[in-house]
Amino acid sequence: MRFITAGESHGPQLTAIIEGLPAQMELTADMINKELKRRQGGHGRGRRMQIEKDRVEISSGVRHGKTIGSPVTLTVVNDDWKHWTGIMGIEPLAEDMNPEDVKRQITRPRPGHADLVGGMKYGHRDLRNVLERSSARETTMRVAIGAVAKQFLRQLGIETVAHVTEIGGIETDPSTYANLTIEDLRQTVEEDPVYCADKEASAKMTEAIDDIKKRGDTLGGVVEVIIEGCPPGIGSYVQFDRKMDGKLAGAMMSINAFKGVEIGLGFEMARIPGSEVHDEISWDSERGYYRKSNRLGGLEGGMTTGMPIVVRGVMKPIPTLYKPLESVDIDTKEPFTATIERSDPCAVPAASVVAEHVIATEMAKAIMNEFRSDTMDGLQKDIEQYRQYVKEF
Repeated sequence: MRFITAGESHGPQLTAIIEGLPAQMELTADMINKELKRRQGGHGRGRRMQIEKDRVEISSGVRHGKTIGSPVTLTVVNDDWKHWTGIMGIEPLAEDMNPEDVKRQITRPRPGHADLVGGMKYGHRDLRNVLERSSARETTMRVAIGAVAKQFLRQLGIETVAHVTEIGGIETDPSTYANLTIEDLRQTVEEDPVYCADKEASAKMTEAIDDIKKRGDTLGGVVEVIIEGCPPGIGSYVQFDRKMDGKLAGAMMSINAFKGVEIGLGFEMARIPGSEVHDEISWDSERGYYRKSNRLGGLEGGMTTGMPIVVRGVMKPIPTLYKPLESVDIDTKEPFTATIERSDPCAVPAASVVAEHVIATEMAKAIMNEFRSDTMDGLQKDIEQYRQYVKEF
């Protein structure tokens, strides 16, 4: 499975092409639209989420609600495009028009964004050429692709969920949701304004977001993704680039504004002895092999263990501030306060949705690499046989 995304933040549409999906997999636009709606939700989202109501169109690779094995094309139309046609138009400028007269050109790079370095790399004097593609708007298609991946995983008995565990230094108490099933955790999160499973922490987070908005500042946080039902042995120890830890960490770090990742106990392992880190192995006739704990987050030696996979990512505060930081105009070299694009005081809840979907995508890719995946029913049979094999090993 491989994919590519295309499109600018204020361009006419966003597009993704996915190749390698098995034939006969159930897939509809509604399955994807549900996830796109979640990405646009969460307390702390800004005005752009009211302007854009993202809905996907499937234009290839699906017939009568099932994949047919050919590339799947997904498109999300930007409703705001009508206001940007003169600024982001595809066609060349009229002969009598000076390029410098195009509205909303940007020569003042924003700290924390790709603006300045991207302009240097690609030779753009109008930094809008950079920010339009480097914008987190691109994650719309990452979620759309991930929604397809989640549907794929679900048909193999693998479920995913994501939730917010920290915003602005306010942390959840894991004991409040430790005993929830993945279905109950998902329902709890989807009903919460900041996609948090701890109600007390959620209320404090919501208050903190409202307070930071009044001050013209932003907040970051931590999100956690859990995958249940994945068989052991996905990934490999034999080569560095086949290790599942690296693939999942890379996927998490590919999300806009993410600056840290950990698996299982993560950085806590640096502060405790090995006896409190590693998971003892047990076996019974019903479950087969399992771990008595899951402190390593479902991964050992670059491979899945069959235990729930637990990956967390750190999102920095959004750098676009309503009390802008200082920058330098690339034309005049004079200091200025950075330009302001539409911004959210906190996008951590939405980022948890993005994180779930990029992790689901990476897991789906890994499973397709491990098993014959031309048809969905063939893959399901192979997975079931493999589960029985590892249970009796």
